[in-house]
Amino acid sequence: MRMPKTLLVTGSSGLIGSEVSTYFARELGYTIHGIDNNQRAVFFGPQGDTRWNQQRLEKDLPGFVHHELDIRDRAKVLALIESIKPNAIVHTAAQPSHDRAAAIPFDDFDTNAVGTLNLLEAVRRSCPESAFVHMSTNKVYGDAPNRIAMKEEATRWDYADPLYFLGIPETFTIDQSKHSLFGASKVAADVMVQEYGRYFNLPTCCLRGGCLTGPNHTGVELHGFLSYLVKCNIESKEYRIFGYKGKQVRDNIHSLDVARFIAAFIATPRAGEVYNLGGGKANSVSILEAFKIAESFTGKKQISTYVEENRAGDHICYYSDLRKMKAHYPTWDITQSAQDTIKQIVDSWKKRTSNT
Repeated sequence: MRMPKTLLVTGSSGLIGSEVSTYFARELGYTIHGIDNNQRAVFFGPQGDTRWNQQRLEKDLPGFVHHELDIRDRAKVLALIESIKPNAIVHTAAQPSHDRAAAIPFDDFDTNAVGTLNLLEAVRRSCPESAFVHMSTNKVYGDAPNRIAMKEEATRWDYADPLYFLGIPETFTIDQSKHSLFGASKVAADVMVQEYGRYFNLPTCCLRGGCLTGPNHTGVELHGFLSYLVKCNIESKEYRIFGYKGKQVRDNIHSLDVARFIAAFIATPRAGEVYNLGGGKANSVSILEAFKIAESFTGKKQISTYVEENRAGDHICYYSDLRKMKAHYPTWDITQSAQDTIKQIVDSWKKRTSNT
């Protein structure tokens, strides 16, 4: 009898971790081991608590094993991976806010950079043939995308330079720009994941995500753009816009499409790869545009205030050039539109609000 494959997911109670766990268990028959210690609640307070998602996974996924472990604990990380020897690792655990990082620089770097190194070295020692997928971020590019010539339209900023008509490619510079401390710690992790791929020939990749979203996101003001925006709308709470006239643009990708790409990479991995993982130009929205879409599904006017000063290192416009991803994995594409995704987030928040 063939044993089921084993997937280890860090940050398993978060948006991407839970989606990956569910997808690999239900669609691909993997046994899932999840690492999560609800650190999001420590970083963001009670509104960032993800225990509800952990309980959902334990209830819905047969054989799901939860490990209450901090990835900063090197000895425990080494011991766990030695005991499990998973067929693949998806690393989503992180301190995810560039605003919050400035207040907790040691926690930020130790979680994002050192925690990633702990996992990589554990994999190299115990299961070097296993694919290692790292959820990086587009913040590794810092604010360098803001140097691209822009044009202001009625509801958004967009690139005026035709070179970036389809978005930011993986060859874009990460140097000589302001990243935020979060961005810098994620750069360290990103480069280390690449190096373990190139130096040790491990099957690794960095996924430089834009706005990763979906109905299971626990959005807060400092992280989780669409989820938090919809939550504010439904609860008639004020949403604060930080600079750029509310016309700043992000590309949004549904967590299901993230999981599908991860599955494609694990099926045919490469060493030391980098991909800009986002919704692409077709699924890019500004804050003002997101207000209108959310309002169309809730029937409620978005309450907002405007702060002239933008967040440090924030992008005026960012969407991912998906051509490299599609060239390497031609069977993969976006299946969930921005409108469909926002509708799902609306439905999810309504359900969660009615249950509280």
